[in-house]
Amino acid sequence: MSTSIQSPNPSFTFADGPCVRRLGFGAMHLTGPGMWGPPSDPDNAAAVLRRAVELGIDFIDTADSYGPGYNEELIRTALSPYQEGLVIATKGGMLRSGPGDWIRGENRSPYIVALGRPEYLRQQVEVSLLRLGLDRIDLYMLHRIDETVPLEDQLGVLADMRREGKIRHVGLSGQPEVTVEQLDQARRITKIAAVENLYNIADRSGEDVLDYAERHGIAFIPWFPLGHGDLVGPDGILTEAAARYGVTGAQLGLAWLLHRSPNTLLIPGTTSVAHLEENTEAAGLQLDDNQWREIEQLCAKATPWRPTASHDQAGAR
Repeated sequence: MSTSIQSPNPSFTFADGPCVRRLGFGAMHLTGPGMWGPPSDPDNAAAVLRRAVELGIDFIDTADSYGPGYNEELIRTALSPYQEGLVIATKGGMLRSGPGDWIRGENRSPYIVALGRPEYLRQQVEVSLLRLGLDRIDLYMLHRIDETVPLEDQLGVLADMRREGKIRHVGLSGQPEVTVEQLDQARRITKIAAVENLYNIADRSGEDVLDYAERHGIAFIPWFPLGHGDLVGPDGILTEAAARYGVTGAQLGLAWLLHRSPNTLLIPGTTSVAHLEENTEAAGLQLDDNQWREIEQLCAKATPWRPTASHDQAGAR
């Protein structure tokens, strides 16, 4: 395998800290079917989280809507007291209707309703602190911008809670994406440390936001990093490309994201310890620029599934 002269920086440092490894873990799937209720195998879910920390992962992404609540509680049960330097990022401001609301289906958009009223967001920060067993949340993200509430009110209450010492950094999550205009508006209200958007090697419509994040020192957290699994299935285009290099499609897709920008902070999720260990090896995969270009050209032919937004609904992450 041909290697690059320089390997990607393995870590990202938020302004005023902390510094985390760029290959983190997304805990969303460690709940019941449809990301609803407790996990069917709590011992396995806890084992995955503990193994992630053993492997050196120090950034874990969750949300109050995963479960709802059970995901945060699971993290506390499995990992508290927390290892020094472990960063737990969580999100709030999005409602759930039941176990079927985020299930992918033909001719339907997953049910997502934002709720950005400041009193609700304040409550959800307090509840997340309680569930996670923390005095302060290192990164708290608005899960989806509520178009019925002024953005100044939504981010204003999070900025207030940062001043109160309950939040360290504020971020934005997009369903499916935060635009450059929204990010620019948000940064006029309060300091934004991270943006979480749908992005992968075959769906790069959010390229302008990634470039913006680079220019302003913002962490860019891609969700659906493997195209909702479309790219890495038995017939996936990344699976085909990866065979040339003796790696898995998932490893190739994650390695490309690390290669693409020093600001990408990855949160691949899994319910398997073996798959987790496999994913972490992606950080060591390096190809030369010509090889990456060939893979990009191949993946440009793919059309992975993405949630379709409407007035009150959008894709979930």
